[in-house]
Amino acid sequence: MSRGGPPPLAPGTEVAPGYRLIEHLSRGRTLDVHDAWSDDRGTRCIVKALRPDRTGDRAAANRLVAEGRLIRRLAHPHVVRGYEALTVPRPLVVMETLTGETLAHLIDESPRRLPVQEIAHLGLHLGSAIRYLHRQGWLHLDLKPSNVIAEAGRAKLIDMSVARRMGRSRGGVGTWCYMAPEQVTGGYLGPAADVWGLGTVLYEATTGRAAFDPPGPTGDGGPPADSGSCSGSDTDPDDRHHHQLDGPPPPVRRLRRVPAELVELIDACLDPSPAGRPSADVVLAALEPLARVAPRDRRFA
Repeated sequence: MSRGGPPPLAPGTEVAPGYRLIEHLSRGRTLDVHDAWSDDRGTRCIVKALRPDRTGDRAAANRLVAEGRLIRRLAHPHVVRGYEALTVPRPLVVMETLTGETLAHLIDESPRRLPVQEIAHLGLHLGSAIRYLHRQGWLHLDLKPSNVIAEAGRAKLIDMSVARRMGRSRGGVGTWCYMAPEQVTGGYLGPAADVWGLGTVLYEATTGRAAFDPPGPTGDGGPPADSGSCSGSDTDPDDRHHHQLDGPPPPVRRLRRVPAELVELIDACLDPSPAGRPSADVVLAALEPLARVAPRDRRFA
């Protein structure tokens, strides 16, 4: 639960008028995530707030509030809904509660690999979400299985904490094993960066393993060299190994027999050159025949 530092706020704490904490769920480098109760809505919700030892971190507070204001403006069935972005009495973001499991959990715990048809549905849901974000002028930049929730037959994309407008960016924005090469090195970031992220998610959903291995120990809370975990995103970018630039991942065909169309799509999404990757529209068109179900009847997991 705790990731160092003081204990999180206790259950029962009223973090803002009408919002009481039920349970601490997770901790990052600057933030705590809580299950909470909303009096106004009469339902549970998710509250993201600064850790007690980071309340003076103005940059972290600004990022948190910016994330909350962004997700409040978004309206898409495969993107988490935001309810509130508050600055007083403390900076926090309130979001809908999603009761499903993360894709990371499904991949790790399932005794079998996801069927190709479900992988296609997953790709259609996430491809639709990133296309919507791009048309709003935003990039997600952190697509990974732990940021995808499977709920009521839908895949929902969560965590807009590193989302930003298209344009030039410093290197290291994102998560170890899922950053596009241009995210690693810095430079212009456009829709192709999210297509790369989608490719890594489809690769992992198909094969059961991450496309790229995590780096060695960094001394900052990252996973050890033999760990399969690539979920951390709080490390110093200067300590990250440029794994994406060392060569392609093991071929999908070596790990699992699936239709050539899916293999070719994943390979295209993981093209090292942004110009070589397909657009979100092309990705969706390629997945349609693999889904084999009318859009109104589609379900994932």
